[in-house]
Amino acid sequence: MARRDAVFPPNRHALYEAHGYSAAVRSDDLLFVSGQVGSRDDGSPEPDFEAQVRRAFANLEATLRAGGCGFDDVIDVMTFHTDPEQQFETIMAVKNEIFGAAPYPTWTAIGVTWLAGFDFEIKVVARIPNKG
Repeated sequence: MARRDAVFPPNRHALYEAHGYSAAVRSDDLLFVSGQVGSRDDGSPEPDFEAQVRRAFANLEATLRAGGCGFDDVIDVMTFHTDPEQQFETIMAVKNEIFGAAPYPTWTAIGVTWLAGFDFEIKVVARIPNKG
């Protein structure tokens, strides 16, 4: 069995060690990124919802960069929301800043009841660009 090629951003947050998972795993030309939340460096949630969403995208960007990717390389997105109806407008405003032009990645949004103290989580799959 092949070993996992784990990827971590610089200054990785405490949640990876506390819960025993990798920020991302590289497999051939794909990068599978674990759900990123709006956590501070100590693993605690950003209290303001919009700031939490922005921090989740910043944590995602750091993980993508550590894996040799950027937002333009994202092909699939899955987000988790504790109150989709109330949060949708804020999330879409931030999402549109990041993925503002077509072609857009695929996107699946799921309403959940619990995210370990967080209100938003985003996980993606990205294609690692050929640097050759």
